[in-house]
Order: sequence, then C-alpha cells, then structure tokens
Amino acid sequence: MSGERVKGNAAVGYCLEMSTGDMRTVVRLLMAVERTEQQEHTLARVRTECERTDARFREQGIDLDISIGRALDELIDGTPSTDLCPAYSYAFYQAVAAHFSDPTDLGTWRGPTWFHAMDDELARHGVPSDLLPGTFLFSGPPLRLPHPGDAVPAIGTLPTRRAAALADAYGRVLDRLDPEFRGPARRFADALRFEAEEWEGARQLGTNPDTLLFWFH
Repeated sequence: MSGERVKGNAAVGYCLEMSTGDMRTVVRLLMAVERTEQQEHTLARVRTECERTDARFREQGIDLDISIGRALDELIDGTPSTDLCPAYSYAFYQAVAAHFSDPTDLGTWRGPTWFHAMDDELARHGVPSDLLPGTFLFSGPPLRLPHPGDAVPAIGTLPTRRAAALADAYGRVLDRLDPEFRGPARRFADALRFEAEEWEGARQLGTNPDTLLFWFH
C-alpha cells in the first residue's frame, strides 16, 4: 500500500517534522557486522517502536504488505525483499528517532507538489537551489531504501552546517515573497536559525549533530 493511502484523505494535509543528530550513528547501527552492547540496546528500542507502529496500522486497517518490523530486519541484513514498499521508510525513521533529538513540529502542509511552487518563488528571488524546500525535504535518506511507492512518507536531509545559510537566505527575501509563501518561509527561517544556534553550541561542547532530518508523512 502506498504512503499516500496510508495517510488517508490528502485534503487533511500532511505532517512535517524535523530532528537533528549524528547520522553516522544511525548508519553504523543498521550496517554493523557485530553490534556493541549499546547498539543492541538501541536496536531493541527501535524494534519495539516498529512493532508499535505495526500494531497501530493494523488497528486502522492499514496493510503495508510487509510489516515495519520485518522491514527493519531486512534493512539490517541488507536483503530487502521488494523494491517498492513504505515499510522500509518507517523502519528507517524509527532508527533515526532513537538517535536524534525530539522532533520539531513544522506544521501541516499540502502535498509535496505545493513545495515546488514555493521553490519557484524562492528561486525567483535568488535563493540557492540546495536551500529550496523541494530539494532537501524530499532528498531521501543517506541509505538506499526501497521506494515507498508514492510521494509520502518522504525523508529528506540537510547538513546542519547549512541551517544558518538557509535562515539568512529566506530572511533576505521574506518581504518580497508572494503572501502565500511568506509565512511558510518565515517558519522555515525561524526553525533553521534555532537549529544553527544549537549546532554551534553542540560543537563547542565537542559533539556534531551534523544532519537535519525531515519526515513528511
């Protein structure tokens, strides 16, 4: 079943969440040949969350064809049994959630195609292509996953070091944007400015939450 059908009525809108962390820890968990005790503990938590999501979907009458728990095991083994199923995206997201910050709610949005109109508006005023929302929101995970089968759920990433550049670029053009896009651009600018400041603070403490992850579902 496609991610869009999992969501239900598209008229309700789609949720966008953002979190930050060190993506290398997620990749190491999923690709480790021999896991450490800490990794095994984390993996148990991830598996529990996958099972909870599976149970919730069953209650809602949603069939993904492959359970999220099974998709997690297949990702770990490196043996996905299909190239088209949203379960793998949900499994990957749970692995990220176990390592990243609590998600920031970026609100409810129309379908992914709406962001392409926002891209056009921002680009028209000189915002670089790598900072356009349609570019990073749907860029995909750092690991190759089976396609979800539709546009939703979607995973995107942006290097945290680019957060300040995005906030600056959006801030410079806010007053010139069409009113339809002004509020959304301000929301992104404010959220990414906060993340840029948090990143600088983390680096001073010796950590590097290098990735912003976007979860559109």
